[in-house]
Amino acid sequence: MKFYTLLSVVAIATSLSMSANAIETKAKNVLIMDYETGEYLYEKDAYTPVAPASMSKLMTVYLLFEKIKSGGLSLEDTFTVSENAWRKGGSASGGSTMFLPLGASVTVEDLIKGILIQSGNDACIVVAENIAGSEEDFADLMNKKAEEMGLKNSHFENSTGLPSPDHKMSAEDLAKLARAIIHDFPEFYPIFSQKTFTYHNILQGNRNPLLYSMPEADGLKTGHTDEAGFCLTASAKRGDRRVISVMSGMNSNKERSEEAEKMMNWAFREFDNYKAFKQYERVISVPVYMGVEKTIDLVAGEEVVVTLPKSEVKGAKMTAVYKKPIKAPIEQGQKLGEVRLEIEGREPKIIPLYADHSVARLGFFGRIKSNVMYALFGE
Repeated sequence: MKFYTLLSVVAIATSLSMSANAIETKAKNVLIMDYETGEYLYEKDAYTPVAPASMSKLMTVYLLFEKIKSGGLSLEDTFTVSENAWRKGGSASGGSTMFLPLGASVTVEDLIKGILIQSGNDACIVVAENIAGSEEDFADLMNKKAEEMGLKNSHFENSTGLPSPDHKMSAEDLAKLARAIIHDFPEFYPIFSQKTFTYHNILQGNRNPLLYSMPEADGLKTGHTDEAGFCLTASAKRGDRRVISVMSGMNSNKERSEEAEKMMNWAFREFDNYKAFKQYERVISVPVYMGVEKTIDLVAGEEVVVTLPKSEVKGAKMTAVYKKPIKAPIEQGQKLGEVRLEIEGREPKIIPLYADHSVARLGFFGRIKSNVMYALFGE
């Protein structure tokens, strides 16, 4: 296949973005992601499965949200608190709890708030037992969903994140899960930013420190165990941009708060999103061989937005590449080329280009004439 580089110009934006101005963090495992583009802005041991503590409750509520959205449950439905949930997830266990009474009937809505705001282990176990019959069977559902979502470095043993040798998640998987929650369940997402919740006459506050220090922060979930350290999966929206940050292995609640805010501000300050093309925008016109039309416009199949360091915008390069010659007949929507968005030292981002309309092939005599002209004069 012969390729011909037609265009090479400085573009408005491009490529995978990873560095910007250097920054360090005390967190052991970090993944910072732009929500809209899904591009990674910062990585630090982000693919290693580690103890996620209560951040794994994000998968518990994902399955619960999914059940509600499918019509299998409603917010008004009630679940019963078993002795197992009461003992294992209650205050006597030493973990965070919603203080559910033994045998109580609790609405699904209250359980969601108990998980997201109060980080209740008892609420998670109640949800697991009432959806799957047991926490072990619910963990199987969690693992199945993780596989469906492409979370390659996650394995669940329980619904709570309480210590278990094989219960692990990577920072990357947590960021992907957080992005899916925000995208798939916008109707439930505002609960993550609720600062307090009272149940059984006990008022508890949301443990997410960014909700109190950053006006733009609106979720998602903290975690803490001796093995995991202090952890946070967080999201904040500034203007039109949303950033997701996952950080674990910090030494104190204070350190978690300071490091999370520092890294969020860095991501907003150093990076931005840029529109490379609108959906169906003409990128380039290219010649057609043996067609009833001499040229055809190649377009982007969807709006293309890219994330990159603000300091590197001027170094971006856009190159259109297509097969030469493009022979008729051509079908509308047929892939005919690509644009390569490049920054020196980075992997190029490839954007497919498609025919914006169909072009019929010339008739018999037209093809003879076209062959003669091509032989004499080229394209």
